[in-house]
Amino acid sequence: MNRRERVQLAIRHLEGDGIPSCIHLDAGGQKKYFDALMEKYVHGEILELYREGKISKRHAIYYSMGNHVLTVDCPWWDWYQVPEEYLQEEAPEYLPRTIGTGSYEEFIRQIQSIKQYTDAYVLVTIWGSHFEKAYFARGIENFLADLAVEPEYAEKLLKTIIRKNMVMLENIVHIPGIDGILLGSDWGSQKDLLMSPNVWRQLIRPGEEEEYALIREAGLDVWVHSCGNIRRIMPDLAEIKVDVLNPLQPECMDVYEIKKEFGNAMTFWGGISTQEILPYGTPEQVREETLKIAKNLSKGGGYITAPSQEIQADVPFENLCMLVDTAKELAGID
Repeated sequence: MNRRERVQLAIRHLEGDGIPSCIHLDAGGQKKYFDALMEKYVHGEILELYREGKISKRHAIYYSMGNHVLTVDCPWWDWYQVPEEYLQEEAPEYLPRTIGTGSYEEFIRQIQSIKQYTDAYVLVTIWGSHFEKAYFARGIENFLADLAVEPEYAEKLLKTIIRKNMVMLENIVHIPGIDGILLGSDWGSQKDLLMSPNVWRQLIRPGEEEEYALIREAGLDVWVHSCGNIRRIMPDLAEIKVDVLNPLQPECMDVYEIKKEFGNAMTFWGGISTQEILPYGTPEQVREETLKIAKNLSKGGGYITAPSQEIQADVPFENLCMLVDTAKELAGID
């Protein structure tokens, strides 16, 4: 069974011959550790492919770390020249301008490279795809206030974002080689949702549901990222058929209760603490926690080994390597 097949089996809630993994580092972690990870893990054929320019440094490192999923950023869009008054408290009477970003040629080249030289699952990542896009324009405090006291404006802004997103998604979903698409918007804080469940259902859910349907109709898996405690909308995410949920923060939610309640509905990617165990534990504690989380959350399939956020520079290198080595062991990768 290859890496892509292990991921697909996990998403279908079946147990394979190993537990798939996908471990990433944030920008600070990459700057601090990428060269060391390159030296420790990238050897043989993958090293030669990197030296020949056939695979990127990032993909060479992540694949050699045992990752079953390799991610590719896609061409997207952004706000363009948003005027300063848009960040003022009062809701504006107009919508900001937008501009396209990225290169389809480079996007397709990366997908083809992964498909040709690895057996990884290809995940297209779109961060800040809906709710976050709105508060990037207005500022988070202002947009949360808009949701509460200017719902008509908030809905208009959100619908504009979804309209733009749908056009971009339609350009992407039928490109050969893609297995899944991740949409990201952080709906939660450490304690609870950033808005009431009713507001989420009225203003956020319709657009998300529209995007997920388009992805699913193209035969791709729907991956969703949201930080924080989103327990109160988990039934909604199951209902609108999220295939994979990330990052499942143990500081915010009971990961075992979530697995018990929703493990038949969606696959979980994450769950290993980046606030406690990884930065402050010993390597042996990292190993024990990784084994505990992965073995419990992978029962009946439905789990991808990973930390609950990207690895930051505060995680000791020996702890990072223990996480990687334990994940490779769980996957059956030498």
